[in-house]
Amino acid sequence: MKPLSNDARAEREGFEMRIFISADMEGISGVVSSSHVEPETKEYERFRRLMTKEVNAVVEAAYEFGATEVVVNDSHNNMDNILIEELHPRAVLISGSPKPWSMMQGIDENYDAVFFIGYHARAGSAEAIMDHTYTGRVFCAKINGKIMSEAGLNGRLAGSFRVPVALISGDQNTIRCAKEELNDFVGVVVKEAYGRYSAKLFPFDVVKERLRNGVKQAMENIKSFKPTVEKEPVELEISFIRSAMTEMASLIPNVIKKDARTIVYKASTYVEAYKVFRICTALSATVS
Repeated sequence: MKPLSNDARAEREGFEMRIFISADMEGISGVVSSSHVEPETKEYERFRRLMTKEVNAVVEAAYEFGATEVVVNDSHNNMDNILIEELHPRAVLISGSPKPWSMMQGIDENYDAVFFIGYHARAGSAEAIMDHTYTGRVFCAKINGKIMSEAGLNGRLAGSFRVPVALISGDQNTIRCAKEELNDFVGVVVKEAYGRYSAKLFPFDVVKERLRNGVKQAMENIKSFKPTVEKEPVELEISFIRSAMTEMASLIPNVIKKDARTIVYKASTYVEAYKVFRICTALSATVS
């Protein structure tokens, strides 16, 4: 008799393993240039397919090693990059923008783990492909005095629902930043960045195997990962690249202008801090 696969066994025993994937684009294995990730460019169609292909590799591995449901939230730019017609047939896709929870739309307490795929390092990181924090308008974002990347910010939102981050993929400094900001997770380096727009790239078969091994490790140890839960109340600090952006953000009630480029907001919960971060970054886009 052929042994049951992990997912077949899980379904037979009535056991559910739900995985939430937030998929960005700058950290996808072949991406090195802004022309690869901006919809107006001729290269974009090629790289959105590569993004879909890499997400599929993760979804396929997740089901192979025990997932019973995988939900993918498209988290780059206008958040409609992943091609639904080419996505793994068992994956559910959340697409489009704006979304209330942005890169984490769909997260709730019913997931067993979060995977961050195609992520990048925080703004100001050296040897990191297209380092930034949510938007190029943010120079630095801090939570309770600690500098955050998107992984740190989003991982804490997952932590608010008591869901751990179990896997992150991107370049080597994506993983380094996230290790400084989150509890333990499996990090998968899919390319080695030399600078903001250059990296050592590997054949997709090598990348796929790295991702499969990372997912395997994450799924086999899924109960050992701990959510990153931020101490509350929460102090949010954002430094923008221009003073006019700070002026707009400081129009929000209870947001304090710390200096020409920096605002501070004291929130009672992390969810509140995350919402104010989203509002501040949105307002910053109204000026140049």
